[in-house]
Amino acid sequence: MAGQFTRKKLGPVLIAADQRLTGHAVLGATIGNILEFYDFGTYSFFAIQIGQAFFPASDPFASLMMSLATFGAGFVTRPIWAIVLGSYSDRVGRQPAMTTSFAMMSTAILVLAVTPSYETIGIAAPFLVIFARLVQGFALGGEVGPTTAYLMEAAPAEARGLAVSFQPASQQIAATAGALVGEILSLTMTSEALYAYGWRIALLLGAATLPFGLWLRTALPETLHRPKAPAPVVRPVRRSLAARRLISLGFVVLASCTIITYVTGYMTTYALNTLQVSAPLAFATTLVTNTVAIAAALLGGWLADRAGRRCIMIWPQITALLMTYPVFLWIVESRSAIALLGGLGALTLVGTIPYSAFYVSMAESLPKNIRGGAFATIYAFAIAIFGGTAQPIVAWLIHVTGNTLAPAWYMLVASGAGLCAMLMMPETAPPKTSKRCE
Repeated sequence: MAGQFTRKKLGPVLIAADQRLTGHAVLGATIGNILEFYDFGTYSFFAIQIGQAFFPASDPFASLMMSLATFGAGFVTRPIWAIVLGSYSDRVGRQPAMTTSFAMMSTAILVLAVTPSYETIGIAAPFLVIFARLVQGFALGGEVGPTTAYLMEAAPAEARGLAVSFQPASQQIAATAGALVGEILSLTMTSEALYAYGWRIALLLGAATLPFGLWLRTALPETLHRPKAPAPVVRPVRRSLAARRLISLGFVVLASCTIITYVTGYMTTYALNTLQVSAPLAFATTLVTNTVAIAAALLGGWLADRAGRRCIMIWPQITALLMTYPVFLWIVESRSAIALLGGLGALTLVGTIPYSAFYVSMAESLPKNIRGGAFATIYAFAIAIFGGTAQPIVAWLIHVTGNTLAPAWYMLVASGAGLCAMLMMPETAPPKTSKRCE
């Protein structure tokens, strides 16, 4: 990419004349998300083994719950660093903020992977693990906002939707990779080896991206100080009242997206414990929905570049809202492979499309001077509040009501709230694009 240097010598700056968003830039911007969700998948897969290594207890359930609680600690600290690092990205630059976040995240995973067990160093082991999770939570809090802003600012106006869609797509790619690594290790190693060191191998594979990721991010050109184009395509909101309204709507949409994502992620457990289907079918459900979500995220961004942001947010969201209850009713009544794989696959395909369009719409609407911080903050709060509670709420609803359709009701509420917020969001696509949907 062509570049120039700012007076502060912060690094190469992407200039307005450069209209190419290279694969290097996309990978450099999204590698933090890849590492984040890879870690999420592997930690969840090996939660039992990690619990026994660092939180031994006479009751296996207590050990598991302490392990899950430690994983959840990372959610609590996200909003704090979202404010700090997001604001830093708006003042200093996207590239240094993204590099700082990735370095902290990778180091935390490395600490978790190499920390000796409780039997080796005693009480220091769980404290080190909790510290690593807190540090990782800090880093992840400031990851999404700056990277989303970077992808939007670096891409040409006619390709912003597709560029930003790599943000949610990278999350699904990593979640799929984490599940595959866990599955491969569980099939090729004995149970004793998995408990002893197998889970460390999975985490070290993620930590191995540290030098590559740092190299990618330090070489990225800056977009914050990029000279403005002569005729900007989008007019972002600038008044404080309008900005607060937009941030509120964005929070509702992200909360909706978070609930749907985490409830969909619960489908393996739901299929095993509630529907009592075979383990291979249950795990195949997760693999299929993750794979479909990758394609749907990219498709949503591509469509948003051709038909406008609001159109691609609203109509697929309405379709997903209408599909949710019939799909779950079909799954519960038939409990067949075609219902689980086909039904959830179709619902995931339609339901993922709107959120790629939302990502780019939100980034375009926010002023540049608050774009990274505002997006990071609302994302972190949505994840902290609704991400960590979605699966326990679904499990609780099924338990207290005895209704196997409880996940559908929770998803319907979330989808409905997201649709209401989407209807009130402005169109930010170039005029020629947005008119195609009228």
